[in-house]
Amino acid sequence: MHEHLPVPPSRPAARPARRNFLRAGPLLAASLAVPARAQSGAGERWSATWGAAPAGPPASASTQSFTSQTLRLVVHTSIGGNRVRVRFSNEMGSTPLRIGAASIGVRSSSSAVLQSTLRTLSFGGQEAITIPAGAPALSDPVELAVPAQADLAISLYLPGTVQATTIHDMALTSSYLSPAGDYTSSVSMPVSRSITSWPFLTEVDVDGAASTLVAIGDSLTDGARSTGNVNRRWPDFLVRRLQASLGAGGRIGVVNRGISANLLLNDYATALIAGRDVLERFDRDVLATAGVRYLAVLIGINDISYSSGSNPIPAADLIAGYRQVIARAHTHGITVIGATLPPMEGFVYYTAAREAVRRAANSWIRFSGEFDAVADIEAALRDPNAPAHILPLYDSGDHLHPNDAGYQAMANAFPLAPFVAATTPPLDFVNRY
Repeated sequence: MHEHLPVPPSRPAARPARRNFLRAGPLLAASLAVPARAQSGAGERWSATWGAAPAGPPASASTQSFTSQTLRLVVHTSIGGNRVRVRFSNEMGSTPLRIGAASIGVRSSSSAVLQSTLRTLSFGGQEAITIPAGAPALSDPVELAVPAQADLAISLYLPGTVQATTIHDMALTSSYLSPAGDYTSSVSMPVSRSITSWPFLTEVDVDGAASTLVAIGDSLTDGARSTGNVNRRWPDFLVRRLQASLGAGGRIGVVNRGISANLLLNDYATALIAGRDVLERFDRDVLATAGVRYLAVLIGINDISYSSGSNPIPAADLIAGYRQVIARAHTHGITVIGATLPPMEGFVYYTAAREAVRRAANSWIRFSGEFDAVADIEAALRDPNAPAHILPLYDSGDHLHPNDAGYQAMANAFPLAPFVAATTPPLDFVNRY
């Protein structure tokens, strides 16, 4: 959850459905220039190696604006592959997004990429694309040896003036903005300033038919208060644990769809940077992830904390939401790992009534048997001498969010048995996207 977010007043009205269509230049010319299979990656078995959940639009006073500049966005892979494609998003935008040019490469340092890895990205054979408001876009696949646990740099040239209305706000990773100009083909890009968000970028996929784990949640999954630029969120630690523990069977992509201040059941017109609630964003952020086979669910602490301190949300409401997540995931053959909510006594939003709801929700997560497996985050983080408190060794200082050591303990709480049991996803799931 977000430490300074006021309790929002009400849920916004539902947005009208929007058509998903793309304009990428003359279709006939594109089809003649590049074979259809090469454009789409049809028949290839894709898995996400990195991902973030889009949110927005931000409040107008805090919306970033770019004018004929290049964004060089840095992400950290989980697994490797020999071909790569990238998913961009204008899903929170109200006007078309024009990408004038794009590229990808393995980062060498700061804003520079290794020259031998720099690749131009195209869209239906065209180097530019206009993404309509409300839509995502996939790049064509390109040949690139993508290492596991390495930094990639995805560069976007944005002609004209562009507002970052679709954005993942808390990247905890430095990315870079150029002076005016198209630097997508430059190995070393001049930098006007750095940013710590991911505008317009939501997923990087690699070939090779690995399974993907999606971690969905709030700031506890987004990595709030972990050390920046060193990848110490719990999903990052879990990547390293899977690969160290399972060897070849640990080739499981891990995608972090946490959003700071996110909720399971509600979202708010005054706080859209906190993202749509999990039930609303489930199809986009879980089912549309390439190769998804596993889902880790750590959500609910904000539903409790943002409700009345004396008469909070009933645990039954959270349980109903968890059941919907489980049912929708199981419909698509996805194994669901539920995570208990961490201790919070001493946190600014703590009350005895809220604590009672947290404990009731945790009891259901542990003992109902409705999740396929359970990661007992509460047990991993709590102080044995004061179980309602986070262990001081793991406390970042606000009595809810862990420090780096606490995020490591969270990753260690995830059972490995579900991943050992089935490391290869069914063909229909890996080929859908």
